[in-house]
Amino acid sequence: MIPRYSPPDVAALFSDENRFDTMLEVELLAAEALAKEGVLPANDVAVLRTRRPVIDAQFVADVDARELVTNHDTAAFVDVVQSRIGLPEGAWIHYGLTSSDVVDTALCHTLSRAMDIVIKEALAYRDALTTRAFETIDWPITGRTHGMHAEPTTYGAKFSLFALQVQRDIERAQHARSAIAVGKLSGAVGTYSNIDPSVEAYVCATLGLVPVPATQVIARDRHAEVLYALAALGTSMEQFALEVRLLARSEVGEAEEPFGVGQKGSSAMPHKRNPVLSERLCGLSRILRGYLVAGLEDVALWHERDISHSSVERVVLPDALQLCVYMLRKATGLASGLVLYPERALENLTTTSLGLVFSQSVLLALVDSGMSRDDAYRIVQACARTAIEERRNFRDVVNDDPAVTLSNDALERCFDAQRLLAHRGRFLEALTWAR
Repeated sequence: MIPRYSPPDVAALFSDENRFDTMLEVELLAAEALAKEGVLPANDVAVLRTRRPVIDAQFVADVDARELVTNHDTAAFVDVVQSRIGLPEGAWIHYGLTSSDVVDTALCHTLSRAMDIVIKEALAYRDALTTRAFETIDWPITGRTHGMHAEPTTYGAKFSLFALQVQRDIERAQHARSAIAVGKLSGAVGTYSNIDPSVEAYVCATLGLVPVPATQVIARDRHAEVLYALAALGTSMEQFALEVRLLARSEVGEAEEPFGVGQKGSSAMPHKRNPVLSERLCGLSRILRGYLVAGLEDVALWHERDISHSSVERVVLPDALQLCVYMLRKATGLASGLVLYPERALENLTTTSLGLVFSQSVLLALVDSGMSRDDAYRIVQACARTAIEERRNFRDVVNDDPAVTLSNDALERCFDAQRLLAHRGRFLEALTWAR
């Protein structure tokens, strides 16, 4: 991932130094387990831990140099580790293991830690949306379907629905975290031919992983589930960001991204306050969905394994996790700092819309008065068309239509936005984590 979108804490998890350090820990734990089983000399294995090499930039460079000879990165890693520890003790590194035992278990441990960060940031994003929902539940705004004025809703209803969707994303992320928190040390085709299952159990327990049956590799549907969880979060952020973009349009003016002191919205037009963060979130969500496709392509491997997934995962897994955390932190700031214009929203609801958002109320009132639904619909539809063509307030047109035989009290009730929003508290009741 390019530095622009790389949170340092997540990027560090996917550094070569952390990758090799985690792989080395798997190797040492496996040797310790083998010593407990009496397979390896306990004194030699104790030396492995005391001579544990420091995984720094020089170590990484040495592995890279060795790989030019071996053309196999794990073999190069093992060679460098053994040379650092020294013989004869170093010879016990990687005893009975295949590369994927170490690489897959280490990767799953790293992915689990990264998902912990994702879940933490997703909770912060959800809570920011929840706070805004409670703040703005009573603020009316025009609901829109097909991009057209529909009926009144509230800012708080919108925030509540976004928060509920993110909560579902969190649950998916938690499940994906459980699915990926696994390990395997079962040999070349997963049959424990050269290593006892107790070794796998020991290593996984120490790392906080669950041992699972596998071929040579851990099943890649688990990794795809992680990518789906990230893509789902990205799509939810896109939905929120898209709403901000639509409400921020000049002719709407009901919301605006926070604008910092000294910020410039356009290099050419000083008046501009463009929704650039929202647009960025929408764009980046497309990348997350693309990574999911790559992850799904990795699930089907030849027989007990091939290596076609490896090159893909080196790119998409670190990038997707870094990108998702970056987006979550930006989306949280956007939700918390979003500037709202309730007065403008009320103006759009009552004046800009010509009052057409109350057409269903008039329709139902006419039906209640004894008129057939079709006759009532045609009358209200004609009034609405007149209001649009003549740019007149819908209520005035209804008042002037002799076919509308409703009392003043009945009409007043039809055009009462608060009546239509009487059950808005239902949205807050659904935010169960806020109770």
